[in-house]
Amino acid sequence: MPNRQRRRLLLPAVTLTALGLTTTQALAAPGTSDPRPHQAQHLDEVGQKHAAKVKGTSPTSSTAKHTFSAKADTPGGGDGGADEAENAAEGTAQYTEARTAPGVVAPGAYGAAWAQLKSMPHTDGSWKHVTDKPYNEDDPRYRDANSNSSGGAGYTTGRITGIAADDDGYVYAGGADGGVFRSRTGGGQWEPIADKLPSLSTGTLNLDEGGRLWYATGESNTGATSYVGTGVYVLSDPKHGKFQPGNRVGGAELESTIIHALRFGGGKVWAATSRGVWSHSATDLSGPWTQEFAPNPDYLPGGSKAADPSAPYKNIANDIAIDPKDPSKVILAVGWRGGDTYNGFYSKAADGSWQRVASLGDLPTDAANVGNVTFARSADGSRYYAIDQSPDVMAHNPDTGLKGIYVSKSGSPSGPWTLIADKDKIKNSGSALQGAGYQPGIQSWYNQFLQVDPANPDHVYAGLEEVLETKDGGASWSVPGPYWNFTFPCWSIDPTKVTGDCSPTTHSDQHAVAIGTYHGKPSVYVGNDGGIYTRPVNGAADASGHATDWKSLADGTIDTLQYYSVGVGKDPADRTGKGVIVSGGLQDNGESILRAHDKVMGSNFGGDGADTLVDPANGCNIAQEYVYLDMWVTQNCAVNDGSGNSDPSKATSYEVAPPDKATSSARFIAPLAADPKDVNTWIAGGQHIWVQHKGYAIRSGSEWTSAYDLGAGHFATAVSTVNGTVYAGWCGPCNNQGFSRGIAVGKTDGTGWHQLNLPVDGTLPNRYISSFAVDEKDAQHVFVAMNGFSRTWTEGPGAGNGHLFETHDGGATWTDVSANLPDVPATSVKLLPNGGLALGSDLAAFYRAPGETNFSVLGKNLPTTSVQQLKTGPDGRLYAATFGRGIWSINPTALYEDDNSQGDDNQN
Repeated sequence: MPNRQRRRLLLPAVTLTALGLTTTQALAAPGTSDPRPHQAQHLDEVGQKHAAKVKGTSPTSSTAKHTFSAKADTPGGGDGGADEAENAAEGTAQYTEARTAPGVVAPGAYGAAWAQLKSMPHTDGSWKHVTDKPYNEDDPRYRDANSNSSGGAGYTTGRITGIAADDDGYVYAGGADGGVFRSRTGGGQWEPIADKLPSLSTGTLNLDEGGRLWYATGESNTGATSYVGTGVYVLSDPKHGKFQPGNRVGGAELESTIIHALRFGGGKVWAATSRGVWSHSATDLSGPWTQEFAPNPDYLPGGSKAADPSAPYKNIANDIAIDPKDPSKVILAVGWRGGDTYNGFYSKAADGSWQRVASLGDLPTDAANVGNVTFARSADGSRYYAIDQSPDVMAHNPDTGLKGIYVSKSGSPSGPWTLIADKDKIKNSGSALQGAGYQPGIQSWYNQFLQVDPANPDHVYAGLEEVLETKDGGASWSVPGPYWNFTFPCWSIDPTKVTGDCSPTTHSDQHAVAIGTYHGKPSVYVGNDGGIYTRPVNGAADASGHATDWKSLADGTIDTLQYYSVGVGKDPADRTGKGVIVSGGLQDNGESILRAHDKVMGSNFGGDGADTLVDPANGCNIAQEYVYLDMWVTQNCAVNDGSGNSDPSKATSYEVAPPDKATSSARFIAPLAADPKDVNTWIAGGQHIWVQHKGYAIRSGSEWTSAYDLGAGHFATAVSTVNGTVYAGWCGPCNNQGFSRGIAVGKTDGTGWHQLNLPVDGTLPNRYISSFAVDEKDAQHVFVAMNGFSRTWTEGPGAGNGHLFETHDGGATWTDVSANLPDVPATSVKLLPNGGLALGSDLAAFYRAPGETNFSVLGKNLPTTSVQQLKTGPDGRLYAATFGRGIWSINPTALYEDDNSQGDDNQN
């Protein structure tokens, strides 16, 4: 999470539910002596709250004035010490809940939807890639109070969760939901090579000894914005080829899983997944995968307890260690990061059964202290290394979840293992994380990688929140990639005052690592929430151990940006009158802004950028939601030289959060909307439906009024308003334990509010309501999009069928108009000016022409990834915010012409 307004994400979508750092923010108090961006100040506040909660005390800092609601995010009602600052359940579960509630998704759901998608016709017109430009999070134009600019992360893209590199300059990078990109030049000048696959969610990438590239789909993080995958694919000639569906290893056994690791030994490939450990021949790629071990098989799909709410947590495997001297000796690292009785290390007994390992030396083996684990071994077989996150430490240590980093100097995974680093050793080695409640390893359940230098078994790179390095087998450590530069004396908000000691760093939250060679020079590549970075394996560092030679490889040819939202308005600086500003809210990468003639995108808001509102008439009027309705507004694109950080009177962005933010009464990504007939009338949804009529001139959260209370425990998931009529979809509870949903309708003036009497016969499914499209000519005519899968795939009560429904009487009656849509979660519905319908989903965008029944795939060239939001711009184009491949647009004129059997979209 780079824009360190960091909010940690959640569980694997369609499987788990995870911890997340939930926070709130406020403008710096007048007269503050701390010139740092608010994000940095806010992280201190969050840490103090986290520490106070774990210790059971009250925070003493004067800045710690916000409250959080602690909610359990594990099925049993607790998550091993999760607290409101790090692990708020509503935040952690919301992305998963939208796709799973009220049940659990069975294997094969995405694969079946993709197969149906491939059989559908396409409309005319081609999508244009809008965000195919570098994205500079340190853009000096935008250094206001809510920006992270100048932190040192520089050019970024979306989360990179898999990296492989060879000795010929070829580098392969896998986006969290963006597929695989290839570089032939040691990084940069990227090209996508997996876009024909049904899943672009990356678990891991590996090059085997024969040079084949293995791609495990299903992102390997227990974080809420992780998508499950469709299995493992192998590319025999990765230097020239591209992945095809026929490259899949085995059958559908690994569909709808997340894959943490692939390991090779004894002619086999082993997979650590969210449904246990599997193996397959590494030579004969046909035939099914073999399940090697599942600690709780009754909870697997088809098992007697598969419908239990805890089922997704009961068979998590994190990594596999294979003895290089005897590949028959294998140790499995198994366990849910929040803690469970099955957590531990397992090896195969003489009778062929898997049994717990009782002792490994310093590396703990008890269930309480084995959580998320990562292994790495040296090329010469003399060393094995491991990182261990402990559920017990996470529950009781206010500053970290890390148990330690360990080495087995025998080269065997059976040890004995020796502790070589813990939180304090890393903290005292140059870490930027010094504050109470947020120190090294605080997110070790989410951030882990390990890589041994092939030329030196004592030279190791480790990843937690920061990039760590040891050159002496762990006796001493340095932090070449600190979290950011804000905490160091060399830093200044004024770029002319930064000393040479503040070198560029990497983005935070590390996930993937590899070492490769280009032109005979070895380099290390690291992947994190901000993309991919590289430096020489034996690179330069300053006296503090901070690297002076990091290079971002986010050159604009790799776009894995994960957008929740998009907004478009005219650029007031464009003399032609035709140019637009495109803004979008991003997972952990703030808010991007692309002005009409920009060659590089900038970042004007930090943290997680959630929903976005932009004035169509002036794209510099922007409202950005951090998370949980923590809204900020600007009327000059948030242009600022940094003076607003120390002098609030010079600020150009303002916090205007509705009151539900202060009481944690909103979803992580809470819905916003503006009335298309009145740009100054806004709707925001938490427990209440909030209304304000000042538009972008609002300056305080007190200027919102509550039009309606959805009720305790009910939270808005979608809102829309036209001419004063409001539709608000809600859920509560929102998980599969008692899931319920509803739709409230009323007026912005607070009158006429009532809950619709939704049918219980399946006409409108008991699933998550994701989007409304209200007819601007008739507010009684509405379309509603439903997330999740139909009853075919959802193992739970009342799942229902269909994904798109229509009413002509304000919701009194509904008709299923899903027609030939694939059975896949629907995310955003948009009525177009010609009366046609556009629909975004987890796999594609669709179009239905006026008067027609069936849908076609909308346009060509859009990658197979989740379309989170569809909006039209003042330029007449339709914009799609995708969660993993940036923002795209299409000229809908082609669709209108096609409706009349005329022409193509030749403007794209």
